[in-house]
Amino acid sequence: MTPASPDRLIVLTGADGRLGSRLAFRVAAAGGHQRLLVAGRGAAPRLPDGTPLPESEVVAIPTEADTRALTSGFAGADAVFLVPGRERPGRLARHRAAIDAAVLAGVRHVVYVSSIGAAPDAIASGARDDWLTEEYLRGTDLTWTMLRTSMFHRTPTFAVHDESSGSGQQALLRAPAGNGRVATVSHDDVADVATAVLLDEDPGRHVGRAYHLTGPEALTFDEIAATLSAAVGRTIRYVPQTVEQARAQFYRSTTTEVEDWITRCQAIEAGVLANVSHDVGHLAGRAPRSFEVWLDDYPAEWAHLRLPSVR
Repeated sequence: MTPASPDRLIVLTGADGRLGSRLAFRVAAAGGHQRLLVAGRGAAPRLPDGTPLPESEVVAIPTEADTRALTSGFAGADAVFLVPGRERPGRLARHRAAIDAAVLAGVRHVVYVSSIGAAPDAIASGARDDWLTEEYLRGTDLTWTMLRTSMFHRTPTFAVHDESSGSGQQALLRAPAGNGRVATVSHDDVADVATAVLLDEDPGRHVGRAYHLTGPEALTFDEIAATLSAAVGRTIRYVPQTVEQARAQFYRSTTTEVEDWITRCQAIEAGVLANVSHDVGHLAGRAPRSFEVWLDDYPAEWAHLRLPSVR
């Protein structure tokens, strides 16, 4: 575990989320001084006995926090860990408000969770937003590090559905990803990398760097389905979709969620997420978890696949 300097305050946005909460535990374990920003009525991470994390201040901010509210939340911070917003419209505006707040609060460094494939002409809608956020951050006097992540291991598990057919119930993994490969990554691996970057005794070595965070192998969705089948104990079959079929399947989701999923799958089909990076191993000091190992280590993360119906 990287030791932390008690003189440096780190602010974590999204501390009530899956990634931010994992990072908060790691910073606390290293003895770091942190401020945890939670949105709305979000719950801050706590120790198993219910007590707050040590050396951790919790600040609740409005879901639609503006620059003024965020400037207060960032006050006195040496570094800010910035996770992207999930909802449009307004996602880019919220990112820019957070970066403006960091400037006004006198923050030195921002670690931004971006995505692999971020570019002005990216296939994935989220990657286009991430590129614009990166560019906005580069245009300030802040120093920065980009953590460009692949699709998380957990994501494809939510594309599995029980469906009725002539032969009864069958579990299908449906996605408009063709035969593309994706080097999915675990939240814990990204949190380990973020810990190493934020608590490094020589933070300057990460300034201006964009790290690509992937798992150790790139799988097709057929291979993902086979790996899930072995873990769950029943057959899960991959069925490629058209874009129209994907929109119809996820009609209950928000427009942003649907478009992010579809365009990310299109990026997978185009090979954008097929490359395996060694950045996790270099920064975390160990090999990243494979999809198979993650399934074995974190059964609660995909427990919904054991339900009678996963629809």
